[in-house]
Amino acid sequence: MRFDKVTDTGSVSYLLPPDQPETTAILNKSKSNLPLEVYIGCAKWNRKDLRGFYPKGIKDELAYYSRQFNCIELNATFYRMPDRQQVEIWKNKTPEGFRFFPKITRTISHIRQLTDAGKEIEQFCDAVSAFGDKLGMAFLQLHDSFDIKYYERLKIFLEDFPNGIPLAVEVRNKNWFSEGVPEDYASLLEQLGMIHILVDTPGRRDMLHMRLTGPEAFIRYEGDSRDTDIMRLNDWVDRIKIWRKEGLQKLCFFVHHHVEDESTVLASYLINELNKALDPRLKIPAFPAEDNSLLPFL
Repeated sequence: MRFDKVTDTGSVSYLLPPDQPETTAILNKSKSNLPLEVYIGCAKWNRKDLRGFYPKGIKDELAYYSRQFNCIELNATFYRMPDRQQVEIWKNKTPEGFRFFPKITRTISHIRQLTDAGKEIEQFCDAVSAFGDKLGMAFLQLHDSFDIKYYERLKIFLEDFPNGIPLAVEVRNKNWFSEGVPEDYASLLEQLGMIHILVDTPGRRDMLHMRLTGPEAFIRYEGDSRDTDIMRLNDWVDRIKIWRKEGLQKLCFFVHHHVEDESTVLASYLINELNKALDPRLKIPAFPAEDNSLLPFL
């Protein structure tokens, strides 16, 4: 997920900014006694990237991964249009309660940039609908060049997007955040029941806008170094505790790191801390016996 990389992360302020007032108002409208749904995972499951995560002898990485974490940010669907057969293969390898969060294919978001993509949208939605109750939420990541001046194009796309597929949206162009999140855009997502993705990455602190558009939070987190990451994740736990008191109903949190093995370590740390803070009773992922990298934290 690294973009707008900074060479001197010591100059970055990692403090979470205050919530926008609309966030508190939205959460307060959503209070209920239902348990908080929590999904925490990584962006990849393949052994090539997560060498230190899999014990020796594991033959099916997805089957193993899905019994350690309860979700995956599915980037494979970004690079290649999925089909129902492939989706069913993935689905059938995973246990009950596991959720897939597929990224909309780049043909739609990056190549055509939301224009003349009706056939591809139908194809994507038909395929991911085969996840059934294992579909967490699709997410649309727009190209860096997709400026706020294309708002009307995005509005039409979102209004026409199939109702049966829950959707989160990530805008990246800096003009979307020049004066905070545009209220007409945020209000549109509220009306459509769609989620505005929060991105916590060292090089783009403007994308950490703290504006929720519903009782669900979708966070994509980019790690930096173990020391700063532990501090940052602790801050996230504190903020999520506040959101829960205000009315948060669902948390989707995906950990990225330029050293992919570190993403599993940091996601496991976050699970452990949220278990202590809010008791969602998530499983603590297992690590090979020879890997004691988590011992200082768990």
